[in-house]
Amino acid sequence: MRRHRKVKIVATLGPASSDHATIKALFEAGADVFRLNMSHGTHAEQKARFDIIRQIEAETGRPIAVLADLQGPKLRVGVFADGAHDLQVGDSFRFDLDDAPGDATRVQLPHPEIFAALEAGSTLLVNDGKIRLRVEDFGPDYANCRVTVGGSISNRKGVNVPDVVLPLAALSDKDRGDLEFACSIGVDWLALSFVQRPEDVIEARNLAKGRAAILSKIEKPAAVRAFAEILKVSDGIMVARGDLGVELPVHSVPPIQKRLVRACRSAAKPVIVATQMLESMIESPMPTRAEVSDVATAIYEGADAVMLSAESAAGAWPVEAVSTMDSVARSVESDPTYREVIESSRSVSRESVADAIVGAAREVAETTDVVAICAFTKSGTTVSLTARERPRVPIIAMCSEETTLRRLCLTWGAHCVRTPELERFKQAVVNAAKAAREFGFANETQNIIVVAGVPFKTSGTTNILRVAPCDERLIYRTDPE
Repeated sequence: MRRHRKVKIVATLGPASSDHATIKALFEAGADVFRLNMSHGTHAEQKARFDIIRQIEAETGRPIAVLADLQGPKLRVGVFADGAHDLQVGDSFRFDLDDAPGDATRVQLPHPEIFAALEAGSTLLVNDGKIRLRVEDFGPDYANCRVTVGGSISNRKGVNVPDVVLPLAALSDKDRGDLEFACSIGVDWLALSFVQRPEDVIEARNLAKGRAAILSKIEKPAAVRAFAEILKVSDGIMVARGDLGVELPVHSVPPIQKRLVRACRSAAKPVIVATQMLESMIESPMPTRAEVSDVATAIYEGADAVMLSAESAAGAWPVEAVSTMDSVARSVESDPTYREVIESSRSVSRESVADAIVGAAREVAETTDVVAICAFTKSGTTVSLTARERPRVPIIAMCSEETTLRRLCLTWGAHCVRTPELERFKQAVVNAAKAAREFGFANETQNIIVVAGVPFKTSGTTNILRVAPCDERLIYRTDPE
């Protein structure tokens, strides 16, 4: 019997993973979703990677999700006449709109939106937070600051403004072009950077026009504060811990991660934990014990997916990084403590017939000899609600819509299987039994649960649960037409 890994693995493609052989090796090692990072590479390069993914999908007969990650607006200082300067604690330093090369006392910050949003006492962070400055005096075109943490400031280093909401759209002109490109080639998910408010997500959704699901990256303090509203208008969430750890005290990130994962689980929306998960594997074939523990923590929390960034995109050991993540996941999921943690953190309110049906499916599966839950879906909702229950048995997601199946590749526990168009529930039961046997989840002597909405082809109608044998002869003998 095949062991089924429930947490999904997202692997970023890049210079180290752009050819057919490597991408297929990543898939075979355990990658469920491939991320195209729109911050790097040309559209032609990303299209070539996308085409290879779809070739592998056709070769293997398994749905594969593609996630395009938009860059978002990048805030950077200008250039210095001498390339770099050391700032000492207590120094005065000025940011302004003047494009003259900077020196030890000032540099251009070509973002008037920042000056418009500042307050006295605001913090400016430079170079991933390595340099910290406190705003003492400001106007529409300048900010005079005092250095509170010193360091070397150099050309075009990034700037973060953690304690104000910036009047900047999450989508730059580049992002709009990248979004249209990604939707035109057929990506399944769009990851939206620099989200500060729900309106940012709504703008991206309006531009996508249903062609891709919207995943909001939580990487700014403003997004953490407005998380409940952002979650409502998003299809999924990424906990982007890198920028969160720059703009917030680093010790606050783990509890934020735990809180966001639990909220996404409750809302039945997929959540990815991302950034620096196996960072040392960029250069080493072995991760550190701390990194393994970090991956395991996200899995114990019930995250839908864990993500590799530079490890698979530019590292020396991309396939090994996926294999390591897969091994960690299988080890965690086979630990009896995992079930205890997952079940004690389950938070589900029963507000609809669909909620009750999937809740009953889990309870029946856990108290009988049922070996899998087969969830038929059109929009993906039935599978998402089933996954929210975090059942002990595998979830077989069955759908005739290729787009829906690919998006569900990001959902915890969902093993996605394409079915023909179905007219009657009996056909669904037979197809479910065949899929359970074909993919190694059951044999003819075992039982499965089938959940579906009748009539078929109608979204949001989950209303039927059937315990069925995997022996089709018994189905035909016992089930009415």
